[in-house]
Amino acid sequence: MTGKNPHEQDALNKTGTAALEASEVDPAASQFAMDRLSQAFETSARRWELIVYPTLFAFIILAAYGFYLVFSLAKDVHYLAISVDSNMTVLASNMQSISDNMGQISSNVRTMTVGVDSMARDVSTLEPLLSAIEDMDRSMQSMTFTTANMRDDLGSMNRSIGRPMHFMNSFMPW
Repeated sequence: MTGKNPHEQDALNKTGTAALEASEVDPAASQFAMDRLSQAFETSARRWELIVYPTLFAFIILAAYGFYLVFSLAKDVHYLAISVDSNMTVLASNMQSISDNMGQISSNVRTMTVGVDSMARDVSTLEPLLSAIEDMDRSMQSMTFTTANMRDDLGSMNRSIGRPMHFMNSFMPW
């Protein structure tokens, strides 16, 4: 009934009310009113068909596209889950390897600690040896001083004896 001009509406209303009044009186008028009502309903139904069928078609297309998008998203999430699962497996094995290496590092540090403790004990046993080495150093300095004095004395003796011997060597036959 919407979309008709006001004159048609008024005519229809008058016809409808006249038909109702006449239907009480005349069966032919009642038939005319029913035909008129049927015709108005068919016209209205055609107008709704022009709106509803294209809308229903567009809805079906959009629903199919929505299903395609959800299906694609589910497939992508499936691939993502497989990828994450495989990467997590690799990560778990790498973490296990890191854990094993940390255990080896820990045992190596313990071994180094024992070695450093042993070195500390060895250094503490070397302290008396160090004092003996210091005594040896002082003795060596004393010997060096004595050797230097001997060298000076020998040089002096060489100068003292060398001249007369040089003079005497000129007389000797050799």
